[in-house]
This record gives sequence, C-alpha cells and structure tokens, in this order.
Amino acid sequence: MNATERLYEEDSYLKDCTAEVVASEVGLFRVNRTVLYAEGGGQPGDSGAVTLPDGQELAIVKSVKQPGNPNAVLHYLQDADTVLEVGSQVKLAVDWARRHRLMRMHSALHLLCAQVSAGVTGGSVGDGKGRIDFNIGADGLDKERINDGLNELVSRDLEVAARWITADELDENPDLVRTMEVQPPRSGGKVRLIEVQSADLQPCGGTHVKRTSEIGALVVGKIENKGKQNRRVNIRFAD
Repeated sequence: MNATERLYEEDSYLKDCTAEVVASEVGLFRVNRTVLYAEGGGQPGDSGAVTLPDGQELAIVKSVKQPGNPNAVLHYLQDADTVLEVGSQVKLAVDWARRHRLMRMHSALHLLCAQVSAGVTGGSVGDGKGRIDFNIGADGLDKERINDGLNELVSRDLEVAARWITADELDENPDLVRTMEVQPPRSGGKVRLIEVQSADLQPCGGTHVKRTSEIGALVVGKIENKGKQNRRVNIRFAD
C-alpha cells in the first residue's frame, strides 16, 4: 500500500480517525489513512498525537509527504526512539487549535489573492500570520484598499468549498493557476480546487474554513520590495 488516504482533503474539520500502521521505522510511521495534513503548498504539516492499542499516547511533531511518493504521508514522533508495530490499529488526533488557526490563515490568503490581480511567486501560511509574493512591480498595491477589501470579504460570510476537476480540465483552463513557478498537485489525475464564493477560485491542496466569517478580522502589515517585480504582502489576525 503506497498511498495514504488523506481524509482532510474531503473534510478539514475531522479531528481524529482510526488507522492501521502500514510502515514504521525509528521515530516515524505511515498509516493507511490520516487526518493530519502533510506539509505542502506553503502550509506547515500538522502536529498531534497517536494512541496505541494499549492506550499509550505519543506526540506527533510533524507530518510530511514521503520523499519520492507525494501520495503517502509520514508522521514523525517526538520520541525519536519509538517504532510502531506494523499492522496495529491506532487512533490519530490532530492538534486542532493549531490546525484551525492555519485553516483560517490559509483561507485568508485566498482572499488576499482576490484583492491583487497578479501572478503569485511565493507564499507562506503561518500560525497567526501569512504572506504572499506577487509579481506586480511598483504600482498597484494600496495597503489601505487591500486591508478594507479583505475585511469586507470576511464580513460577507462567503462560502469556502472544495471540489475536484481532472488534470485535463485544468490544462484547458490554465488561468486557474495563480502560482507562476509551482504547479498544483495532481493526485491520480485529479486536481483539487478551492472556491471562495464569488471571490476566488484556484487549485489548492490545503485545509480551509467553511465560511469567510470564521477567519476573523485581518490586518495588512508590511508590503515589502523583494525584487524588481516582486512585492510581498504580509497579513495577520487582528486578534
């Protein structure tokens, strides 16, 4: 079994699941299904815990895609000397407070894309803050306008939803891709889209809130010059 069923792709609000250990070595393991997001697309991997059949609970410090196999998720243990028993049934739980903050910020960055009509050259989802680099040059970025626009979209309580299209459909609609240097993941010939109602639509594998009101008030921080064309827009939660 080379792929991990990534339950968070269908429901970002799942906090735990049962799973079978399919591979393990010192300090890390892989299961057949998981609720813990694997690092990618600028979003950090989830932390959380795994409960063993005997009731012992071990901390998971990070989750990443397996090198050479992006469809498989590896979970790293805080106790680097532990090896889990292959075939055992375990329970996985995500650090929900941290995950929810990352979900809110990732969705906020999609709202930021809706405010800036330019290609994306980079981005990062942080715990309470985030940023996107736009290929826009010196003109076109008004901090106050962006700040007001973000919070208007939050206050409108817009739906945020995921759906899938085929890789061929993406190729027929290349304008859906905002990132200039990184192509979206194509899992089994499918591409996951995130749509913010009437505001933004683009490929994304990350976890998101269901409605923009859940994001909360936002503040635009520094707009930095990162080269002749690159402008970095930093945002954070107002709270």
